[in-house]
Amino acid sequence: MRDYLIEFLKDYEEADAKILLNAYDTVVANEEANVLLNECLDMYEKSVEIDYYDEVLNIRAKKMAEATGLHFYTTSLLVFMCFSKHLKELYIEKGIDLSIFYNSMRDLKYKLDECKAVKGVVGSFVAWWFPGFFNMTRFSLGRLQFELTEIIQDYEMDGKKLKKGDRVINVHIPRALTPIDKESCDNAYKMAAEFFKKDITNNPIAFVCHSWLLYPGTLEVFPKKTNTYRFAHEYDVIWATHDKEGEYLDAWRLFDMDYTGNIEDYPENTSMRRAYKDYLRNGGKTGEGYGVFFA
Repeated sequence: MRDYLIEFLKDYEEADAKILLNAYDTVVANEEANVLLNECLDMYEKSVEIDYYDEVLNIRAKKMAEATGLHFYTTSLLVFMCFSKHLKELYIEKGIDLSIFYNSMRDLKYKLDECKAVKGVVGSFVAWWFPGFFNMTRFSLGRLQFELTEIIQDYEMDGKKLKKGDRVINVHIPRALTPIDKESCDNAYKMAAEFFKKDITNNPIAFVCHSWLLYPGTLEVFPKKTNTYRFAHEYDVIWATHDKEGEYLDAWRLFDMDYTGNIEDYPENTSMRRAYKDYLRNGGKTGEGYGVFFA
């Protein structure tokens, strides 16, 4: 496993890779932690349909951290990195192009970068997000991430109809350094439509997205010529909810820091951050929206 992790981490920052390899060595050297890690690996090799949230994260990864003194965020990420060895084997077994595996596994690095920025820890504070990749229901295809889901209500637009429960493709925007420009997104949508076409009977195929970017209050915040504005406005928002007063649940997604209650605490070093801070200063609410898009 250590040799595999060395290869897996070759594109990570050297300091981060060293911390994670040292964490692995620490776990293996600790009898209790090593048993817990191997229990996780045994469960995953028997079935991808395991209880990731409780049995893996809240029990074993947490106990591994307690036994070794490592941070829970670090052991959480480490377990999934170890899982990726068997996941790669499953991709090969199922005949899925390994380029999709490598693209999907980049999400672990994206979440590590977020954890460093928000929490100051090499690990992941949102490891609950990873199971979709590891039970092989979520895949990174081009610039975006996709998984099958069911639409939450009846929908009709320009003669295109969907009934509640119809299969659609759920879209996620990973934190990557490349822009979500129209060409990249259109290519990703085409890849997803091809990848999932055997599982969808609807024609044309519909995409849905559930994101803070689709909250009605924020749809007009970003400059109209930006990729973010274009992406959000391609979706027809059919459902939205705002955060409770005094909460801003997605602050970390944009500002790389937890909600503090004080707008002025947030950085202004990008045009998107400046625009959103102005929106908040003017009493704008935060929340999330759910939209439909026919690519």
